[in-house]
Amino acid sequence: MSHPGLQAAVEMMRAAGVSEPAIAVFATYHGQLQSGQTGVIPEETIEPLTDVPALGDVTASDTDRREALARTVVLKLNGGLGTSMGMSGPKSLVEVRGGLSFLDIVIRQVRTLRDRFDVDLPLLLMNSFSTRDATLEALEAYPDLAVPGIPLDIVQNREPKLTEDDLAPVRWPDNPHLEWCPPGHGDVYVSLYASGVLDTLRERGYEYLFLSNIDNLGATADPDLAAWMRAGQVPYAAEVCERTHNDRKGGHLAVRRSDGRLVLRDNGAVAPGEMEFFQDVELHSTFHTNNLWVNIEALHDQLTRTGGVIGLPMIANRKTVDPTIPSSTPVIQIESAMGAAIEVFEGARAIRIPRERFRPVKTTNELLLLRSDRYELTDTFELAARFETPDPFIDLGPVNAHIADFDEHFGRGAPSLRDCTMLRVRGDLTFGADVRCVGDVDVVVDHPSLVPDGAELTDGGADVIEAR
Repeated sequence: MSHPGLQAAVEMMRAAGVSEPAIAVFATYHGQLQSGQTGVIPEETIEPLTDVPALGDVTASDTDRREALARTVVLKLNGGLGTSMGMSGPKSLVEVRGGLSFLDIVIRQVRTLRDRFDVDLPLLLMNSFSTRDATLEALEAYPDLAVPGIPLDIVQNREPKLTEDDLAPVRWPDNPHLEWCPPGHGDVYVSLYASGVLDTLRERGYEYLFLSNIDNLGATADPDLAAWMRAGQVPYAAEVCERTHNDRKGGHLAVRRSDGRLVLRDNGAVAPGEMEFFQDVELHSTFHTNNLWVNIEALHDQLTRTGGVIGLPMIANRKTVDPTIPSSTPVIQIESAMGAAIEVFEGARAIRIPRERFRPVKTTNELLLLRSDRYELTDTFELAARFETPDPFIDLGPVNAHIADFDEHFGRGAPSLRDCTMLRVRGDLTFGADVRCVGDVDVVVDHPSLVPDGAELTDGGADVIEAR
């Protein structure tokens, strides 16, 4: 540990109480930064992933499902603040439908599976230092949620942002909180290990972790998938979806030519000049959903052998120390992706899932879609599409990018999108109650305007809009 920047970062992390395994992971990545490693995966080093088994072809008895779920733990990533939607609190607390937040719905999904199969099925959240307090406060409304002996959360580690020139911790006296960053969701593995929770789960007989993002309400602990994992003794599995043109920027799995292992290639791992291969949806026909299944014993063995350094590829995320000030100090945030662990486990597999298991909400565009009549919550709290036609394209524009503005403009409820193929809003437009959008709706307003209650918006039907 001779690099002065690394020494300063380690001292800072120890003073903040970061675990030694997490520090070891950080030190490994810092060394890779020093040596100029990029994590690039050239096209010539991989082959497309083909012949992926489909979830729809899996058959299991209720007994198999029950026994598998009885040994499964649901782990949801809950470290996000929804900054892309202008939020400063946990994204999981945003209302989705019927007064229920992401967190509320996930809890009800877990409870439904518990009741249906008569199993405990623990729910474990990975919070960040920014989301934990508010999330635990929200969980007070569910005093019966915790499974005895198993905590409700683990806390994601934190690490210093590094200056680009000398790879030392950045200093930002105006807001010292901004000197720190989360290390990406790949940190989930060392967090489980260092916290002792992984050992607790092993001791209590749990065999599998199902991991997914909390804003993906399609990602339930599918009992058929759990049974498939257990029957095949699969150490690690990633759910993939058929790729469309709209998914061309998403990461995909491929087969590494050198050893036949599955690898995850995200946008940042594309070699210069090879983006056309990465975005070719016929060549690489599926995308990675970040829904993962991991054998707890296999994970424990790998982490024990390496002291918590599981060996995920490094992501060097270049930003400014204050993301709201482009002229602030340039920094590097060292991150890793939990899905990259697929290359670590011999015998790891992929399984093709229907699009219904991939319903993430990254912007207010997707949030409006889920609040509309295109979707419903079933009796089992699964998010279901009500129509077979493709979802409409939605672009609400920068005026609705932040959740507060979005809620102001759609405070009377989402418009009907049943017969809508596109909704594009450009300008300050407030929607009244029971508005209906039909066909391609493209509205441009140059002053605050209102769509009255009960109005119908169509292509060229902007005459119903009133001044506000």
